[in-house]
Amino acid sequence: MSCATLGDGLLYNSHTMINQRILSHFHESAELKIQSASALARPIEQAVELMFGALSNGNKILACGNGGSAADCQHFSAQLVGRFERERLPLPVMALTTDTSILTAIGNDYSYQEIFSKQVQAYGQPGDVLLALSTSGNSANVNAAIEAALERDMRVVALTGKSGGTTAKLLTDADVHICVPHDRTARIQEVHLLTIHCLCDGIDVALFGGDENE
Repeated sequence: MSCATLGDGLLYNSHTMINQRILSHFHESAELKIQSASALARPIEQAVELMFGALSNGNKILACGNGGSAADCQHFSAQLVGRFERERLPLPVMALTTDTSILTAIGNDYSYQEIFSKQVQAYGQPGDVLLALSTSGNSANVNAAIEAALERDMRVVALTGKSGGTTAKLLTDADVHICVPHDRTARIQEVHLLTIHCLCDGIDVALFGGDENE
């Protein structure tokens, strides 16, 4: 077999393997979403009720998370300050992941664990809601923010995965825990994104009723 033929064979095998992995990602993600639907529908509904109640009373939602979860916080905030699928007045939602001066100052002068909790102490008021995202439930800075929120008589909506980690132990009966029943971070994050869209849609429906075109 020539070198060119060998290279072509390796390239073909690589394409075949990648294609199979892509299909596996799609199938696993779809199956998890189907499996999670019945288990997560009620806590997501409870989260919508909690958030809508806070917004209706003039309170706000703060959101925190790391990495991909930080991006989810910003996505959630953008859709409520801006819009999800219909026009409405902006809603008071703040991602605690965006001000690099605050994050680096607190991280440098105090510790990375306090980058969210100090913001909760600064901005949080009784009746506000903290949306806390951690795929493992063991993010120290997210859990510190939860503790700070509870100290300020805020309610918490926690999005986790796996067993819920330390986050699950911090929550009270008045809080909402949405725990994705899976161990793989990528799959948990995909369900978190779908959950965020459900929250945005639920808040809009609570504000305005059914679909915009009904």
